[in-house]
Amino acid sequence: MKQKNKPEKTILIHACCAPDAAVVIERLSDEYNILICFYNPNIHPQKEYTLRLDEMVRIAEDMNVELVDCEYDDKNWFKLIRGLETEPEKGLRCDVCFEIRLRKTAEIARDKGIDVFTTVLTVSPHKNAQKINQIGTKLGKEYGVQFLEADFKKKDGFKRSIELSRQFGLYRQDYCGCLFSRRARQKHNNSETKS
Repeated sequence: MKQKNKPEKTILIHACCAPDAAVVIERLSDEYNILICFYNPNIHPQKEYTLRLDEMVRIAEDMNVELVDCEYDDKNWFKLIRGLETEPEKGLRCDVCFEIRLRKTAEIARDKGIDVFTTVLTVSPHKNAQKINQIGTKLGKEYGVQFLEADFKKKDGFKRSIELSRQFGLYRQDYCGCLFSRRARQKHNNSETKS
């Protein structure tokens, strides 16, 4: 997908995976010149991180957008969520994780002189868009970069993510990314197997 006339404004989109990034790129490409930020130190194990990054590289090429890759800094992520290991899924640990990733995105946007930033996290039906938008807006004010509030799961965003995954042959993960969500998913799968 090529961008027609280059828009005046540039947006840096935090992306956690290629399927959700594809939806947001598609939705925003007429309005913005797009850069994708892949900063996800929460993804565990590193093999999973590498798989998701490889897919991001591929979708960025296929959709003709630039990818800003950040180092895999899982040690810092574990340090920042210390004390929240027993939080339930969708609890305070997730809020801190959103902030860690959006903070880095806001910092990159500011340093590159980018007009706006946002995230694909709201494509997921499992994520609280209102909470993510609150965090993004707060960080936008802190870094002096506008945060584009959105709930990309609306207008069949998640369904479109599945369609684009099929179209591009993308890997779709079955857990958010962190060690804790992976364990919760495995526990859920084990309980379904026993029933």
